[in-house]
Amino acid sequence: MADLGNEPDALSGIWAAKALGATAGAGISLIYLLPKSRREAASRFMTGMSCGLIFGGPTGLWLAERLGIADALSGTEVMLTGAAAASLSAWWVLGALARVAERYGSRPNGR
Repeated sequence: MADLGNEPDALSGIWAAKALGATAGAGISLIYLLPKSRREAASRFMTGMSCGLIFGGPTGLWLAERLGIADALSGTEVMLTGAAAASLSAWWVLGALARVAERYGSRPNGR
């Protein structure tokens, strides 16, 4: 895997890959589990973006190691795929839990 050095050009490429991956993952999560409202769509998109940007690096490294392809990928590719995977899985899990909680949560009048 390529060195993730501290050169400004390398860092801007890494951040661009993280942002692109997080955006792609958040968008795909909206397509898989359609939101009920604009508010839910905005909330899910921002959650996906945040998780993709924060957890994209560790997720990408974990996936590359698990799949045994870490030596074949560049740092940008690891960040891109990691951010997309973290972003997609964040709202996929949280969205499903929110819908389950809404369905089986407390009902009015004790029902």
